[in-house]
Amino acid sequence: MANLHRGEIEAQFSGRSFRLCLTLGALAELEHAFGAADLVALAARFEQGRLRARDLAVIIGCGLRGAGAALSEAEVAALTHADGLPGYVDVAGRLLAATFGEVGPAHPRAPQVV
Repeated sequence: MANLHRGEIEAQFSGRSFRLCLTLGALAELEHAFGAADLVALAARFEQGRLRARDLAVIIGCGLRGAGAALSEAEVAALTHADGLPGYVDVAGRLLAATFGEVGPAHPRAPQVV
């Protein structure tokens, strides 16, 4: 079971339940993947709320690997979500909110796919 206080969330992909967590190693992987100089730059990039499909795959993959799933980029890209694109966006948004906290006074901004 996911522990939101540790930054963990649960999500369903390809009919299976997975736990996701952006650990320190997963955050380092994200910094590298997005060319961010530091965590502040990484968080600022995500606060813009604009994500490409590849960004979603990278974020979800880092979260899965951070929680212990040994999935390659290709395996992550092949995962399906019952809600399609909105489902992937929801998972990435919940994971980022669990990691970085809320954006603004009430709710995190939902990412937009570009």
